[in-house]
Amino acid sequence: MIGYVTLGTNDLEKAHAYYDALLGELGAKRLMELEENGFTLYGVDMTTPSIALTKPYNGEAAQPGNGNMIALQMKERGQVDSFYHKGLELGGSDEGAPGVRGDEGPMAFYAAYFRDPEGNKLCAFRLGPA
Repeated sequence: MIGYVTLGTNDLEKAHAYYDALLGELGAKRLMELEENGFTLYGVDMTTPSIALTKPYNGEAAQPGNGNMIALQMKERGQVDSFYHKGLELGGSDEGAPGVRGDEGPMAFYAAYFRDPEGNKLCAFRLGPA
């Protein structure tokens, strides 16, 4: 259902450095770069959901949305942990350390939350038992 989500940035060079390293942890890379507003599409391939970075088209400053977040599904809990720590290592800020939210069990929700250097909120999560 989702093709891609877009994050606004005020500094494409810094955003590229951050997301090149962060999304590279998941095997993603730059799939498309357009000159207009620096639109850059990251993903594993063109057939799966992607994340785009761009300067806002209206020419105003990019601002993170209140209540907006991108949640990225991981294959195992260790991947949640390492993705979260990589996000912080690259200059992101903590919004909730890795752990189970709710009850442990067959549909346990294990997640970690952080913000990129421009304040966009990200979540790494895994559903299922440890």
